Amino acid sequence: MGEENKRMPKIWLMPLLAASLLAQAPPRTGMQFSDFYVHDPYIVAYQPTRTYYLYNAAGARQLGGQRGGVAAYKSKDLLHWDGPYPVFQIPEGSWADPREGVWAPEVHLYRGRYYLLATLHNSGTMLKYDDESKVPVYQGKKAYPHMRGTQIFVADTPDGPFAPLSNSPAPPPDLMTLDGTLFVEDRVPYMVYAHEWLQVLDGTMEAVRLKEDLAARAGNPFLLFKASEAPWVKPQPEKTYVTDGPCLYRTKNGKLLMLWSSYRDGLYVETLAHSASGKLRGPWKQDDVLVGNDSGHGMLFESFEGKLMLVLHQPFRQARGKLFEMEDTGDTLRVVRQIVK
Repeated sequence: MGEENKRMPKIWLMPLLAASLLAQAPPRTGMQFSDFYVHDPYIVAYQPTRTYYLYNAAGARQLGGQRGGVAAYKSKDLLHWDGPYPVFQIPEGSWADPREGVWAPEVHLYRGRYYLLATLHNSGTMLKYDDESKVPVYQGKKAYPHMRGTQIFVADTPDGPFAPLSNSPAPPPDLMTLDGTLFVEDRVPYMVYAHEWLQVLDGTMEAVRLKEDLAARAGNPFLLFKASEAPWVKPQPEKTYVTDGPCLYRTKNGKLLMLWSSYRDGLYVETLAHSASGKLRGPWKQDDVLVGNDSGHGMLFESFEGKLMLVLHQPFRQARGKLFEMEDTGDTLRVVRQIVK
């Protein structure tokens, strides 16, 4: 990355960004999941106001400008939602193309502040294969990888606005990565992410240690597992395998699980893996599919009533949010019932 991409954010960006976000159209009220599109949903249960925040990608037109970003929907009961409330727009001068939007926004409480992890894109910056003969063909065209990675932003509240910690993805920028999530083990923060099949053909789950303030990586990435290790995974065109949407969870008995998504028989699925050592470095073993029927990219959270919940999107295209009550058996996770269908 050049010197321009190494600059730290300016303090004056915060009020300018806040003013931009506040200028948007008023939100709708009383919506249900069936009333708005949700792809890669992420829910935060904010205890101070007993409000659920659902974060979702928002296009430039939805935000009333030329830059994509992230919006939040708010609910008191997980059934009725108000929104969207813009919380982030891709800043000017970013390495990413602001017209290409955002994937898989997540918001994590870490050391008293709220951190947005968002996957950004720049298709004008092409990455290379070691062996270009392996370039896959996707929908009839060669699918050369472009710059894609998860960047970290910060705010004092879950309402944002979120400002960048740096101007670079947390994983190495020469890797095509997505769907980064924050995981803290033994007080050490890591980003766990998917390494895109467009670049490696057999998509992987990887992790990289972060600095204590999350502003940059503090080591080299390491492999967790490959998509093809799951016995039920079927290859996409040109024998490519997909990894999406990692979410880590430690059971009441201390077992470390990962929810992640891929394809079985052409349809998206939500599945489980577990670490045989109970540690992030694994080794990781693949378990059964948790939710099928073209569902995926889920995450777990605890309701204000103390129930373990799973939210995901279904179907993959024209997606809506789906909500499930879950059971932590100590050894694995089990679906108790679907609450929002």
